[in-house]
Amino acid sequence: MAVWALGLNHNTAPLDLRGRFAFAVEQLHPVLSGLRDSLNQPGEAAILSTCNRTEIYCAAQQPALAQTLDWLAQSGGVSPEALRAHTYTLEAGQAARHAFRVASGLDSMVLGEPQILGQMKDAVRAANEAGALGTTLHQLFQRSFAVAKEVRTSTEIGAHSISMAAASVRLASQLFEDLSQVKVLFVGAGEMIELCATHFAARTPRAMAIANRTLERGEKLASLFGAEVMRLADLPDRLHEFDVIVSCTASSLPLIGLGAVERALNKRRHRPLFMVDLAVPRDIEPEVKLLDDVYLYTVDDLSTVVQTAQANRQAAVAQAEVIIDAGVQSFLHWLDQRSMVPLIQQLHGQAEHWRSVELQRAHKLLAKGEPVEQVLEALAKGLSQKMLHGAMAELHAGDHAARERARYAVEHFFLRDSR
Repeated sequence: MAVWALGLNHNTAPLDLRGRFAFAVEQLHPVLSGLRDSLNQPGEAAILSTCNRTEIYCAAQQPALAQTLDWLAQSGGVSPEALRAHTYTLEAGQAARHAFRVASGLDSMVLGEPQILGQMKDAVRAANEAGALGTTLHQLFQRSFAVAKEVRTSTEIGAHSISMAAASVRLASQLFEDLSQVKVLFVGAGEMIELCATHFAARTPRAMAIANRTLERGEKLASLFGAEVMRLADLPDRLHEFDVIVSCTASSLPLIGLGAVERALNKRRHRPLFMVDLAVPRDIEPEVKLLDDVYLYTVDDLSTVVQTAQANRQAAVAQAEVIIDAGVQSFLHWLDQRSMVPLIQQLHGQAEHWRSVELQRAHKLLAKGEPVEQVLEALAKGLSQKMLHGAMAELHAGDHAARERARYAVEHFFLRDSR
C-alpha cells in the first residue's frame, strides 16, 4: 500500500495563495469524493485545512502524486505548474514523519501549539464520516495522535517561547491574568502580524481586530481569525477599546503617537495597556514607554526573552524528534506487514481447503464403519501429504539452483526446531 501527502503551508506559500485552498470541515464530504475519484483507483483520503496549511493525505495501491496535484490545482483555480512551486510532496516514511510533526506542533508557526491537534482530529473525523478513511490512514492518524500525546507529556515542547510573537503572548499573560478576557488590536497585516495573531488566537481572546492601510489585505487576514477589520485612520479614536496592541508595519514614521496613547489611557481610566512594537523603524513613539500604566516592548526587549528560551527549545525539539523517529519506524513496520496480508489470507484459505477435504473424507470412512484409529491415521497422513507436496516437488526439481532455494526454504520453515 502506498501512502503519500501533498501540501502547502505558511513556509511554502503566501497568504493569498493559501486562501484559494481553504476547505471548511462541512465542505469536506463532496470534496473528498471528488479527490478520490481523481486518483483513478480505489483509495483513501483526508484533508487538513487550517489558516496556515492545506494538506492532502492519501493511501492506495499505487502512488498518484501527479493526479493529486492536478486535482488540488483545479480546485483552487490555478495551474499545476504554478502550484507545484509552492507545495511539498512526501511518500511513505516521510509522509508519516510529516504527519507526526504536524500533530506534535513541530511544524506550526507557533511551536508546540495545541490547536493543530484538534484541527487534525476534526479532519480525520470528517474523512471517516465521508467514508474516505480506510485502515491505512486510520492507522497513520491514530499513531499521529499517540505520538503527539507522548511529545506533549514527555517534553516541554510547548513551554518555551521561540519567537517574538510567542514572547509577546507570554509577557501579555504575565500582565493579564486571563487572556480570554482581553481585546487585542493588530496594526499591519504582514507575516509577523499573522504569526502574532496565530499566537494570540490560540489563547481565544475576547475580541481581535486588525488595522491596515489596505482594507482588502486586512480583511483577508481578519477572516482567518474571525477578527474585525478597521482603517489606520480610525486608530486614534479607538485605541482605548483594546487591552493589547501589537504593531508591525513598513511605515517610515510612527503611527501611534504619545498624545493618542495619553487620550486612550484617560478613556480607559488608566487600566493597563500592553503594547508591542515589532517594527523597524518604530511604529510607536518611544516616549510612550514613559507613561504610567503602559507596558511597551520593542524588538530589542523581546529578543532577550527569545534568547533565554533558545537552549530549552532546542532540547525539547531534539527529544520530540526522537519520539517521532520511533513512531515512524513503528508505522513503517506495520505498513510492511500489511503488504503481506493478501498472501497470509491466501495461505489460510489453502489450509482451510485441505482441512475441509480431509475432514469430509474422514466422515465418509467413519460412516462406512471404518475403525476410528484407522480413520485418524488416514486424516493425519492426508494433511501431511498435502502440506509437503509443494516442498517435495521443488526438492525434486531438475534445476540445481531451484533445488538449493527449495532446500533453504524447507530447512527454514519446516526444520527450525530440529537444528
